[in-house]
Amino acid sequence: MNPATAPAPTRRLRADAARNQQRIVAAARALFADHGLEITLDDVAERAGVGVGTVYRRFSNKKELIAEVFEQNVTEFAVAAEAAAAHPDPWLGLVQFFEYACTHLATNRGFSEVMLELEEDLERFTSVRDRIKPTIAAVIDRAAESGALAPGVEPSDFFALINMVDAVAAFSKPVNPSTWKRYMAIALNGVRSDAVPRQTLDVPPLTDDEVERAKTFVCTGRRK
Repeated sequence: MNPATAPAPTRRLRADAARNQQRIVAAARALFADHGLEITLDDVAERAGVGVGTVYRRFSNKKELIAEVFEQNVTEFAVAAEAAAAHPDPWLGLVQFFEYACTHLATNRGFSEVMLELEEDLERFTSVRDRIKPTIAAVIDRAAESGALAPGVEPSDFFALINMVDAVAAFSKPVNPSTWKRYMAIALNGVRSDAVPRQTLDVPPLTDDEVERAKTFVCTGRRK
């Protein structure tokens, strides 16, 4: 074999492997977002259009794949927080990040489940928190210093509010997947100062029938 030609197939295999990994991770992200963490690597392989063996060559188990997807999500959160901190209007920067966080959690079932699991893994949870918390605090502090926040509102309040909106999203998703946007606006109206215009409530509340149907879904899920 001519040594000069030997590296070519190696480079091609590396490129193929990189493309397969991107397809696998993209498929896993979509499946985790839609179905949570109960999916299998077989599901991922089918969605990515590759063999199961290819998935196992890149990730020895589902936990490794979850970690890769979660790392991408955290990186995107960090980028969103940095963009909000750089917004020329402190209040709009805060709104931008709050809407991003609520949207991401409300539409990504897997991310919410991983965050709940991380609370049991103190070291990893602390690492994630410490990575993004300072930037988020800076976003909120800028809004407070500009007079846009009501007195007494603290950065930790926003973590609670985001989780509250996420809980509404989880409850209402089976019957009305857009309702959470109403409560995101209500939450922002609750922390803003009188100097800042209120968010409009463009999304109506759940109807009585939708509330009853949502309760049915919750009860059915608990019995399973």
